[in-house]
Amino acid sequence: MSSPGGAPDRARAAVVVNPVKVDVDALRAAVATVEQEAGWAPSLWLETSVDDPGQGRAREAIAAGVAAVIAAGGDGTVRAVAEGMLDSGIPLVLVPSGTGNLLARNLGLPIGRMAESVSLAATGVDHAIDVGLAEITRADGGTETHAFVVMVGIGLDAKMISATNPELKKRVGWLAYVEATARIVRDVDAVRVRYTLDGSPERATTVHTLLIGNCGTLPGGVLLLPEAEIDDGLLDVVAMRPRNLWGWMRVGYAVAWENGVLQRSKLGRRILAADKTVRALRYFQGRRMTLAFERAEEFEIDGEAMGEVTAIAARVAPASLVVRVPRAT
Repeated sequence: MSSPGGAPDRARAAVVVNPVKVDVDALRAAVATVEQEAGWAPSLWLETSVDDPGQGRAREAIAAGVAAVIAAGGDGTVRAVAEGMLDSGIPLVLVPSGTGNLLARNLGLPIGRMAESVSLAATGVDHAIDVGLAEITRADGGTETHAFVVMVGIGLDAKMISATNPELKKRVGWLAYVEATARIVRDVDAVRVRYTLDGSPERATTVHTLLIGNCGTLPGGVLLLPEAEIDDGLLDVVAMRPRNLWGWMRVGYAVAWENGVLQRSKLGRRILAADKTVRALRYFQGRRMTLAFERAEEFEIDGEAMGEVTAIAARVAPASLVVRVPRAT
């Protein structure tokens, strides 16, 4: 854009910030430094709220014609801003704050280094990533569509998030999920689900947890979906089906040893390919998946409890979100 007879207008960024999660004064100082170094105009500042966790603010930023949108907050803020920016072509800059920071971890972005994160707005390169879209059906028949950048889940995973103590989470971070899981695991019933994958005939199975992921690494470096790539145009699915305590031990072994060690080397993958035993984890890949449950089940999206649903229709939106990442990534 330019003024008639004048020089082109200077680029500027928008900052969508969750003031509950972020030190806003420190963020303003970091943004001001980038503005000065890059020669950008003062940024457009937009705060999230309970009524607008980020989708509407992101759309305001796009309408303003900014050069980049800086999202500062936890996983919920990142997901909401990403949802509002789908297919816009404007780069998203992550300033992660909170417990999980899952998208930032999967992209190898700086965590806990605010100035370095903000500087990517001017120094980073653009990387187009996939986003998942989940249409959910509530018990009353109502439907909603939500974007997810990491994963959605039902079963023990979703119940764990609902049961996590928020005060404990503030004190010990993701370890609060471990406490919640230990407290509820014996009382969680198996989920009976009918599903289709990429239009296949409908099948039925029983799971304790089912996750549909856009990327595969959890806090603590836990590799849950070893084949997941954030830009491959596919969703990755894992179904956990332990029958007893031994089954849960097999799940832990699979995640820690098979995914964490064997999947990371060519020899390890050959060992896994030769092992024909029935595992407590089953993996799938596809572009779309439907799930229908016998009864309403707890549902989570990117680590956020979303209440109960009776059906989910998930699909991938390939390369629909541009994220600015370090040049070395």
